Amino acid sequence: MRVAVAGGTGVAGSRAVEALSRSGHDPVVVTRSAGVDLTQGMGLDAALDGVEAVVDASNVVTLDRRRSSQFFTTTTRHLLEAGARAGVRHHVVLSIVGIDRVDFGYYEGKRRQEQLVRDAEVPFTILRATQFHEFADQLLARARGPVAFLPRMRVQPVAAADVGNRLAELAVGEPLGDAPELAGPEVHEVVEMARQVASRRGRPRRVLGVPVPGTAGRAMARGALLPTGEMTLATTTFAEWLSSADG
Repeated sequence: MRVAVAGGTGVAGSRAVEALSRSGHDPVVVTRSAGVDLTQGMGLDAALDGVEAVVDASNVVTLDRRRSSQFFTTTTRHLLEAGARAGVRHHVVLSIVGIDRVDFGYYEGKRRQEQLVRDAEVPFTILRATQFHEFADQLLARARGPVAFLPRMRVQPVAAADVGNRLAELAVGEPLGDAPELAGPEVHEVVEMARQVASRRGRPRRVLGVPVPGTAGRAMARGALLPTGEMTLATTTFAEWLSSADG
């Protein structure tokens, strides 16, 4: 099956591309380097030619509510419209566990993305996943100075490779609507994860947890981003990921 992957060079999207290739499918990486601009819709018709399914793992790095909403609204509309023109039978979108329980600026964009997908004519599957094992390392990379101040958050992190495998599996299957949430096997505090990453990297650094202001921060600290209800548990633990080539 020919499957287009938007965000196919990103953390999760690249793993979905690899998983599709391993299982004998034909992934099409939707990227600017291939002449496709999701924000403008340029090049999408050519990229989706002959495609039966689309995986949207695209992303924008921002905490700003307006920028997140603008990005996900614009890119999702372009993908859905181009998919309808191309006769795509399945639109799979990667989302985040708990976005309807935490009023965080970035999550506003993801909520709008989900609603657009639900309202569109293309049959869909929405996969909500927890934070990736890579999350703590990404936060450390953005911190400056000898002390890294990271948010107090309880998470149930999942390996990006496990997310990619699940996205590939869903894409070649029948549309499910809301798929069971995907999470890793263990609950962790982000600060403790970051300390382990810093130690593993051989970069001695003091890591301190600080509360994120407002109701969103309190919700994240008490575990509002943890999965509830029906879910799929991935098997890769944080320790296993940290000792692997990915970690």
